[in-house]
Amino acid sequence: MSRHAFNLRRFWAVVVKEFIQMRRDRVTFAMMVGIPLLQLTLFGYAINMNPKHLPTAVLAADNSVFSRTLVWALRNSDYFAIVREAASEAEIRTLLAQGDVQFVLHIPEDFSRQLLRGERPSLLIEADASDPAATGYALSTLNSLILMAFDRDLTGPLRRLRATPGPVELRTHRHYNPEIITQYNVVPGLLGVVLTMTMVIITALAITRERERGTMENLLSTPAHPSEVMIGKIIPYIAVGYVQVILILLAARLLFHVPVVGSVGLLLGVMLLFIAANLAMGITFSTLARNQLQAVQMAFFYFLPNILLSGFMFPFRGMPEWAQAFGEILPLTHFLRIVRGILLKGNGLAEIAPEVWPIALFMVVMLSLGIKRYRQTLD
Repeated sequence: MSRHAFNLRRFWAVVVKEFIQMRRDRVTFAMMVGIPLLQLTLFGYAINMNPKHLPTAVLAADNSVFSRTLVWALRNSDYFAIVREAASEAEIRTLLAQGDVQFVLHIPEDFSRQLLRGERPSLLIEADASDPAATGYALSTLNSLILMAFDRDLTGPLRRLRATPGPVELRTHRHYNPEIITQYNVVPGLLGVVLTMTMVIITALAITRERERGTMENLLSTPAHPSEVMIGKIIPYIAVGYVQVILILLAARLLFHVPVVGSVGLLLGVMLLFIAANLAMGITFSTLARNQLQAVQMAFFYFLPNILLSGFMFPFRGMPEWAQAFGEILPLTHFLRIVRGILLKGNGLAEIAPEVWPIALFMVVMLSLGIKRYRQTLD
């Protein structure tokens, strides 16, 4: 039989050889199965473009039956969850700046008196519009919700107040992104996404590259302490990360006209923690992977939930509680709140502090794990 003719035995031998190779490379096989399952789970269960039960605060200067009816209507709705009854405007400003609430409902002092007189009192709803997708559906339902809320109370002689245009006037103030410009939300988020992708992948190749090139033995023979090696590998990439940051910030300001309300210096300072956390994650992957392909696969497997569960592509509060709990572990989730808070809201250190320590904790844990794994390699 000619060597160039197609032979089923040779063909089947190659097929069997590939299956054996696949079985030996368990990490690659796990990625082939795990990534589609992860995507199916996240897109099927966790992603929701119509978030509900959004945290809402109420600042009520009127304690009439009409005010209580309005608050209970919001409480019983699917879109609003009353989590705070604020006592002052200063408290409201803090709640919105820190992202603790998505909406604030203001009920004026003479609300019930104006309502009974048919003067159409004004209700003010303030919204954190830094993420327009998180507020759009809720605000669109608010008018009809308020109209239906007073149906039970406006009876008899008061029934006439139900007539068009309705008993109250609703005024909406969208803070931090009043024109609902998508770039104001997406471009600052890209700062964290780009850093996560590049820093983790680049450093995931650090030790595996040396192992494949045969230079790992030379590194292991040196008296360098594992922590010295790990931190020494991280420092150069921190400089690379800052170059990326400066380029993205310049593009955000000059090309997309993203407002920079807060301190750029504060942002650059906090960014050191975020870059270091991602580099520590990449170094840890490099100690786990046996080759560069596996290192890249691990980095991609880590990057996928980051981009889907952090609030970059989809509203964070629209996800189920288990997905939010998982997202809170990821440093990108907290960094997105920090960068959007500083650039769009003008937040200072006091406002971003609750988001800084989770990033620092993640960095310490991953760096400790990487050093431990590297020490095992030395042994």
